[in-house]
Amino acid sequence: MTDAQTPAEDLPQLQVNMQYIKDLSFEIPGAPHSFIEMQGKNPEIPIHVDVNVGNVGANAYEVVLHLKVEALLEGKALFILELAYAGVFTLNLPEEQIHPVLLIECPRLLFPFARNIVADMTRDGGLPPLLLQPLDFVELYRARAAEMSAQQGQA
Repeated sequence: MTDAQTPAEDLPQLQVNMQYIKDLSFEIPGAPHSFIEMQGKNPEIPIHVDVNVGNVGANAYEVVLHLKVEALLEGKALFILELAYAGVFTLNLPEEQIHPVLLIECPRLLFPFARNIVADMTRDGGLPPLLLQPLDFVELYRARAAEMSAQQGQA
């Protein structure tokens, strides 16, 4: 058999084609005063995570991991970081497995790179590097599925 006739079972089930920063924003709105105000204090740092998927070709999908980090001290923003880190993946899987893989496994593969970007941006911005804890993409997937089921039940 030639390469052009490779059977589907010989193809990798999940292939990472590329990864890239789709969008990145970092700001310290109150600088330099915010650096002085935060001395010896621990800000609140809520992290918002979202995953979006789009089809970009035959069995090829763009998965975008969105992270929004806003450090707050006494209700004021110390810094705001927004990152959309994306990857293009080729999946050779049964149809019923594609959705969970796109929303669990693909963002799990992207996360360490996004985590490094967040740490570098905060460090390069004059702050201690923010090291995000690992995320449970299975739980995020379940929460999203429960939310969609609830919305469908209301409709």
